[in-house]
Amino acid sequence: MGDSALKQWIIGAAIVVGSTTAACESWAGQSWAGQSGAGQSWVGKASYYGYHGRTASGGRVGALTAAHRSLPFGSQARVTNLGNGRSVVVTINDRGPFVRGRVIDVSVHAAQCLGFRSAGLARVKVERVAGE
Repeated sequence: MGDSALKQWIIGAAIVVGSTTAACESWAGQSWAGQSGAGQSWVGKASYYGYHGRTASGGRVGALTAAHRSLPFGSQARVTNLGNGRSVVVTINDRGPFVRGRVIDVSVHAAQCLGFRSAGLARVKVERVAGE
C-alpha cells in the first residue's frame, strides 16, 4: 500500500471510529419511556460477536448491529443494560442468538457502548423502536 492509499485508509478509519463513537454517545443515558413499537420487549442475557462474514440478511456486522430471533431485518431495537442503565439502538441484520436464556447478540461496538464488552454477557431489556 502506497503512502497516499495508507493516508486515505487512516482518515477513513478515523471517520468511522468517530462517527460510531458519536452514535454510541448520542443514545447513552436518554429516557425511552413510551417509545417502543407494538409493545414488543424481551428481558434476558445479551452477548456480543465479531463475526466477519455475511449475516443471515446478506449484510455484514456493523458498528451498531445485532442478531435477534424474530425481529425483521432492518428493524431497530433499543437495548438497555439493566446493570448500568446504558442504552443503544441497534439495527437487526442477523438471526440468533441460539443459546438458551439469551435474547440478543450485539456487535462488539454495541457491547462496548453498553458497557459489557469485557464481561461478555449482560442482563438487558430489548425493545422494538417505534415506526419499525
